[in-house]
Amino acid sequence: MAEVDPEALTDVAYGIFEHLLNRELQAREKYLYALVECGTDFKAELTAIFERFKEEYPQLADAMLARFSSVDTIYRMLREGEGVIPSKTTQMYWIVLDAPGSAPEAIEDENAGKWLLFQEPDQVDSSWKKIRDATVARELGISAKVSTAKPNPDSRDNRKVIYVYTKDWADETDVMRVRTRLRELGFVDRIGYKRNLETFAGEYAKKGKRVTYYAA
Repeated sequence: MAEVDPEALTDVAYGIFEHLLNRELQAREKYLYALVECGTDFKAELTAIFERFKEEYPQLADAMLARFSSVDTIYRMLREGEGVIPSKTTQMYWIVLDAPGSAPEAIEDENAGKWLLFQEPDQVDSSWKKIRDATVARELGISAKVSTAKPNPDSRDNRKVIYVYTKDWADETDVMRVRTRLRELGFVDRIGYKRNLETFAGEYAKKGKRVTYYAA
């Protein structure tokens, strides 16, 4: 059996833990970004959630502690913007935020799709805040996610991208409703909408080939 790369294992461990953390907080009608931005002390909740994570995934928890030493380090990172602010997130490639009542797996449905907003690195934090807040307010689609400061080998340039998901690409009324709201939020440049069908098929834009289903 091939030896597991410790760094890769820790990356996976942290991603699973932060997903669990956000799920647990939202079950209590709380959001990580709101706790951080309001300066709320959530260390006790973080510690309790990590202890449950450790019970369920002891090897992954040990991998995290090997990198971060303690829960205190993780708490400090979160308070400084890890998992909240794209430019300050270095442990994960993406920050994901589901709309209230939307199942996390909804963005993986083949009927779903997303508007793609490409942003310069110095603009992505403020742009993400607008998208994030509108998603939580149920003004956009089922979910949104943004690329972070963690270097991604799949990136083609230094721009960041925000995905704004809708439930059904065939529901043009809903898709365009979301586009209208994005314009109201200040995203007025022409953008494309890509169906999950093309994403799952591994189809990406290249010279002479367009893979967006809508453009507006």
